[in-house]
Amino acid sequence: MEEKSLEQVREFFSGDRYATENGMVIDEIGDHYAKCSVELTSRHYNAMGGVMGGVHYTLADFAFAVASNWQEPGTVGLSNTISYVGAVKGKKLIAEATLVKNGRSTCCYNVEIRDDLGNIAAAVQCVGFHKR
Repeated sequence: MEEKSLEQVREFFSGDRYATENGMVIDEIGDHYAKCSVELTSRHYNAMGGVMGGVHYTLADFAFAVASNWQEPGTVGLSNTISYVGAVKGKKLIAEATLVKNGRSTCCYNVEIRDDLGNIAAAVQCVGFHKR
């Protein structure tokens, strides 16, 4: 398997337009790992003044997609469960996706979302299917 640079991975995932056009970026990659973030702007907030739940979900889904596909493409999401566990107080959200189990046809990742002040915002479990 060819080793890819962070720039090559960013270029490949620029095709995930919903995430990237809403400000999500890839910060780090590692073995079955990705760290992604989004700088929060007025478009990311709801009418109550909190960060929209869809922002958390999209960021988690993007981090899962990068972590599970950057080394060997072909994994798609089967099921994601998100728990919103804390209010966002910072100006940025950061998601870290880590592998729990990588099986023959399915995989499981945990994604932790924190703000830039270190406050936990959401916990997500992502189950994927390997199409390859």
